[in-house]
Amino acid sequence: MKWASSCAARSRRSLPSKVQETPSIPLARWADRQLRILAKETGSPRIAALDGATLLGERGSANGYIINGKVSAGIGGSRLMPTRDGGWFALTLLRPEDRELLPALFLDAEIDVNDNDAIAQAVAGHNCDDLMKRGRDLGLPVASADETPQSDPVSVISRGPHRQRNDTTRPLVIDMSAIWAGPLAGHLLWLTGAEVVKVESLTRPDLIRRDDPATFDLINQGKANIAVDFASDAEKSGLIALIRRADFVIESSRPRALRHLGIDAEALVRETPGLVWLTVTGHGATGEQANWTGVGNDCGVAAGLSRALADATGEIGYVGDAISDPLTGITAALEGWRAFRSGEARRIGFAMSAITARALREEREHDPALLEAELRGWGAAVGKPFPKVPRRPMLADVHPLGADTARYLPEIAPC
Repeated sequence: MKWASSCAARSRRSLPSKVQETPSIPLARWADRQLRILAKETGSPRIAALDGATLLGERGSANGYIINGKVSAGIGGSRLMPTRDGGWFALTLLRPEDRELLPALFLDAEIDVNDNDAIAQAVAGHNCDDLMKRGRDLGLPVASADETPQSDPVSVISRGPHRQRNDTTRPLVIDMSAIWAGPLAGHLLWLTGAEVVKVESLTRPDLIRRDDPATFDLINQGKANIAVDFASDAEKSGLIALIRRADFVIESSRPRALRHLGIDAEALVRETPGLVWLTVTGHGATGEQANWTGVGNDCGVAAGLSRALADATGEIGYVGDAISDPLTGITAALEGWRAFRSGEARRIGFAMSAITARALREEREHDPALLEAELRGWGAAVGKPFPKVPRRPMLADVHPLGADTARYLPEIAPC
């Protein structure tokens, strides 16, 4: 394609030496293989320059994370705790409103929701399945170390009409996602040469813009930025008009939230030739699972990674840093690209827990001895820093919130 020059064939490369000096992140080699496929299919030299160890490790490396065992890296927002029946329950608490739900989760109005020891004691007084059901009904990000993902990793939810494209077509990507997985997919498409427009709520911008600027900058560089007031019907209508001109949409909203925004993904895919709609979810985009909340750390637990670590080392814990996010971002970019090249409009759902479970299964099939060694190495590194990887150079500026609203939504720009 003229807008993404062909990359030369590459031999299988080893992980960077700086990564080899510290424990390897299990499943980084799986991610690396998917990136090589994406590089081949897109012909993008920028994708060809990436490796799985970097994409899985760059957030932890840049922020100086520590491998914490039963507590997730970074701010420690996710914890693995034993339950009364011998299970292991993962609970992620990132927002104040999550803690406000804990009395209902534990059936205890008196619990101190800010005391992690009290929370662990409460978990120990309940069976894992009961906590899972109540937690998911409440909309909390929870997981069991012994569950099996209920959704397919990748599913085509709906289809629409074809659009004829030529090799000079530069895709327009509307990225309405937040945090890591969806924005990483948009970043990878940007690296292939796509025009990417990041959409943020005027009142609730992407949390990592403030909380993790190093990661935000890496995966949102070069993207235009528009800020939308979703309380305004006029601004939502302007956004929908922009979507109808797009080639891709990336979003990570639960069905009810998307409806609340006034956006009907199914109708837009049915009506817009060639529109590729990527829906990133924790546990699935259809059925009961579509309403479950999941983020990268607990989705890794739900995928079986923590149980695999326990089987290999005798000690359970978190594997990687929110590992389901980068694995899903890579997968979404690859499957989205294939749909774009087909010309058929599609809405594709991505289940982070199931994608991670697939990666674990395929890595076991690919090289079980090496995976076992990596899990043992990870388990032995509790208390040590995350693997260090070189920070990727910035290739473009990061646009401020709303910097490009007038350009893409002139009908709502102030006079």
